[in-house]
Amino acid sequence: MTATAPETGAAGPGPQPAGRRERKKQRTREALVDAAFALFAEKGFDSTTVEEIADAVDVSSRTFFRYFASKEDVALTFQEEQTRAVMVALAERPADEPIMTALRRAVVGIARACEAGELGFDTDRFDCVLTMMSDSPALMAGSLEHAQRKQALVIEFVAERLGADPATDLRPHVIAAAATCGFQAAADAMRRQDGAFGSLSETVDKTFAILEEGLNQPPASG
Repeated sequence: MTATAPETGAAGPGPQPAGRRERKKQRTREALVDAAFALFAEKGFDSTTVEEIADAVDVSSRTFFRYFASKEDVALTFQEEQTRAVMVALAERPADEPIMTALRRAVVGIARACEAGELGFDTDRFDCVLTMMSDSPALMAGSLEHAQRKQALVIEFVAERLGADPATDLRPHVIAAAATCGFQAAADAMRRQDGAFGSLSETVDKTFAILEEGLNQPPASG
């Protein structure tokens, strides 16, 4: 009689425990994010502690720090999701579209999706992020730092579209910086002016329209 090997699945016995571990880690990470945003919405960003977030998931603070460097890091997971979505949207823009127009339509499109709860975005979480940005200078500073770190992705996109070498051509750097600062300017204007320019997507659209038209505006006469 031929011995029959125990069933281990097509992938073999080795990868399965690792896969389960990865799924468990992902569930823990998602639970920490969910708990953090529930607390942020209830107590505000500054009043929420790492210990409270960890306790809500029944893990230790040490475990929390295996997944996130700080509570700012948790709050900015939404911005990370936005960035990924913008890069996907940029890749789908027509190849012959002017570069600032492509950036405008991609960024505004994702902002609208966040507001409408489309593309998997949670509108409650989006509203929570906007409130936290308004209330917490520390989180706003973290958001600016995050945007600066991700600017390299925009530089890469712009360079490819322009057929430019960012090592010798300033245009990708200037355009990417303008787009990044334009978004931040829109968010800041919305916060300072209490929505006078409309929703975030409307304010971003107006900001990018200025960038499209050019910044060399004539002075006021008189």
